[in-house]
Amino acid sequence: MARLPPLEEQEWTDRARQAISPTIRSVAVMMGDDDISRPEHQKPLNILLTLAHNDQLIGPFLQWAAALAVDGALDRRDAELLALRAAWNCRSEFEWGHHVEYAEYFGLTRDEIDRVPAGAEAPGWVPHQVALLRAADELHTASVINDATYAELTAMFNPAQLIELVMTVGQYTMLSMVANTFEVAVEPGLEGLPRL
Repeated sequence: MARLPPLEEQEWTDRARQAISPTIRSVAVMMGDDDISRPEHQKPLNILLTLAHNDQLIGPFLQWAAALAVDGALDRRDAELLALRAAWNCRSEFEWGHHVEYAEYFGLTRDEIDRVPAGAEAPGWVPHQVALLRAADELHTASVINDATYAELTAMFNPAQLIELVMTVGQYTMLSMVANTFEVAVEPGLEGLPRL
């Protein structure tokens, strides 16, 4: 039982409805599937139904989230690697489950996804992935990327991508905090957090 139950559709305010309704299709479209008749595309994500308790914030939040996910400067594979590492660091079942699905769609291999919990030191990463994973870990533990990692990143990413990198880790850390605190249920069929 969630600490803060997701709102049922009849409980939405008009403002929440205006913000949430477009998301029913937008995630599917982002992943190349605009078939709204599929059952998984007929209900908003549980985390959005939880956020609907604050109808002042959900609209601006969704605009921000869409800008980050759809119009971002980072390659989607890199963004999903950061999202997965943030979900792992926060031990968020909800964010992990959703971002495994997104990561697979955007081209991360199963081997790469399975290596995320082992972090930057696991064999098999290419240099820019090592730097991304280190950055995610440093942001998680110290709220800053150290000088050595930052120097590596600046050799591989432009300023817009560097800003987005930090914001991506922050975004999925924040959503992990929401999901963990309010015990948001993971939708059926999504992968659970790995057990080491």
